[in-house]
Amino acid sequence: MKLKDKIAIVTGASKGIGAGIAKALGKAGATVIVNYASSESDADEVVNEIQISGGKAIAIQADMSKSVDVKQMFDKIKMEFGTIDILVNNAGVAVFEMIDDLTEEAFHKQFNLNVLGYLLAAQGAVKLMGDNGGSIINISSILSSDPYMASSVYSATKGAVDTFTLALARELGQRKIRVNSIMPGHTNTPGTAGNFEGELGEKLIAGTPLGRFGEPEDIAPLAVFLASDDAHWITGESIRASGGVRGVGY
Repeated sequence: MKLKDKIAIVTGASKGIGAGIAKALGKAGATVIVNYASSESDADEVVNEIQISGGKAIAIQADMSKSVDVKQMFDKIKMEFGTIDILVNNAGVAVFEMIDDLTEEAFHKQFNLNVLGYLLAAQGAVKLMGDNGGSIINISSILSSDPYMASSVYSATKGAVDTFTLALARELGQRKIRVNSIMPGHTNTPGTAGNFEGELGEKLIAGTPLGRFGEPEDIAPLAVFLASDDAHWITGESIRASGGVRGVGY
């Protein structure tokens, strides 16, 4: 129970990597705020699983790309808990387009959630972190440094995440707030369903030293570690959780 008495929020936690992290934080003793944009039933299921395991959790709706929603969410957290110790920025969206098909709508959709949303959440969280500081964990991607074809915008958002992770770590260190990012590799989630099939999937597995795709449960323990006091001397780092993939894996 290394996170006992800690208050944590995980954005985009109704499914996939976010849900896996939320459940793991709950098992480690944290009270978990499960943020969701539209999947209320999925968020409630995550909350239920945490509670069945003996943990504490609530769900709060907010579109993390909208400053009004983010402010209202943190106002609710302040009223309910008064403080926060852990923020996991996970809510995100990916639109894969070749440059010939690039649209302003897709650009802003990705940057507004994947970058602005993370910064708005960090802004809200640090206001509620007390004298003992806290931990901010940004979910990035190996595409930050090893982009796929047709991923120029999405990869750029994750490159921004890793860059401002370091910038915020330097800015917030004196307030005892640590900031790190996790770079998952090829991971099975509802968002990637169908993407890893056929010849491409075979190539991706062949390029992964551990010989399989990742699962949310493979990413979650790293988030628990970074959230805990075990990582008290780690900040400003971007850590790969990819099964050993270098490059895009093929």
